[in-house]
Amino acid sequence: MKKYLTAAAFGLSFVAGALVAQVHDWHDLDEVHKHVVESIHEMEHARQANHYDMQGHGAKAEEHLRAAEHELALSIDAAKAH
Repeated sequence: MKKYLTAAAFGLSFVAGALVAQVHDWHDLDEVHKHVVESIHEMEHARQANHYDMQGHGAKAEEHLRAAEHELALSIDAAKAH
């Protein structure tokens, strides 16, 4: 389960990067942002279901997702400014 969650987080990061690379306007970024927020919620549920005992990997994956969400929010604001 731990390896699955870590692989899922890295896979999501890869997909988000690929999607951001094909951005045409801020609406595209907003869709990616929504997916990352959904992933954060799914990670919260997975960690709770595993009693948060994932040797720190679940917390680290969630931390990376939150960082990605923050950066996407900033990029949306920057794209809207143009």
